[in-house]
Amino acid sequence: MTKTLDQVERADWAGLAGELDAYGCALTPQVLTPEECRQIAGLYEEVEFFRATIDMERYRFGAGQYRYFDHPLPPLVEGLRAAFYPRLLPIARDWAARLGQPAPWPDDFGEWLDMCHAAGQTRPTPILLRYRSDDWNALHRDLYGDLVFPLQVVIGLDRPGADYTGGEFLLVEQRPRAQSRGTVTLLPQGHGLIFTTRDRPVRSARGWSASPVRHGVSTVRSGLRHTLGLVFHDAK
Repeated sequence: MTKTLDQVERADWAGLAGELDAYGCALTPQVLTPEECRQIAGLYEEVEFFRATIDMERYRFGAGQYRYFDHPLPPLVEGLRAAFYPRLLPIARDWAARLGQPAPWPDDFGEWLDMCHAAGQTRPTPILLRYRSDDWNALHRDLYGDLVFPLQVVIGLDRPGADYTGGEFLLVEQRPRAQSRGTVTLLPQGHGLIFTTRDRPVRSARGWSASPVRHGVSTVRSGLRHTLGLVFHDAK
C-alpha cells in the first residue's frame, strides 16, 4: 500500500490542477497496480464490507448496481482517501477563494470527517460500482449533506477495450448563457480521474462565476466494468 500512496504523492499536481481549471477533470498517472485493482473489485461479492447496495434502475439513476463501503473501510480504500485529500485541498481552497465562498476544510482529513460527523453526516461514502452490458449511470452529483468537498476521484479497476467496451466517464458542464459542454474520459486500469463534485470556477464579465457540473457513465456495450469512487465528505 505504501507504494500506491507514493504514486499519489509523486503525481504532477501542478499539471493536474491546471487541467482541473481548464476542464473540471484531470486523469492521474497509475495509482493502483493491476493486482490491487483486482483485489478491490473482488470485494464486490463480500457483502460484509458494505452498508448499502443501490439498484440504479429501481431509483431511475440509470442501470447497474453500486455498493457503499461500511466502517471499517478496507485499508487500501482508506489510505487512498487520506492520500488524495491533502493534494486536493489547495485546489479546493483556491477555487473557493476565486468564487468568494467559504473554505471550511481543515488541513487534517480526520478533522474534516469529524466535522461531517458532528453535522450528522456519519455514513461513509466510498463506492464500489459494477456495470454489466447495457448498464449506464445518469448525470448526477454526489452531495450527501450540507458539508461538501468540491473534488472527488474515480479509479478504473478493469481494462477498457479488454474487459469491457463503452462505459466512458461523462462530465457535463452547464456554461453560463451558452450550450452545455461535455467531456468524455476512458479510465485506464489503476488510473484515477479527479473531477469536480458540484461546480467549478470560470471567468465571467464580472470576475469568476460557478459553472454547474454533473457526471455520469455512458452505456457499457460489452463486458464488466468496476470502478472505485472516492468522495471526501461523509453522508447523512
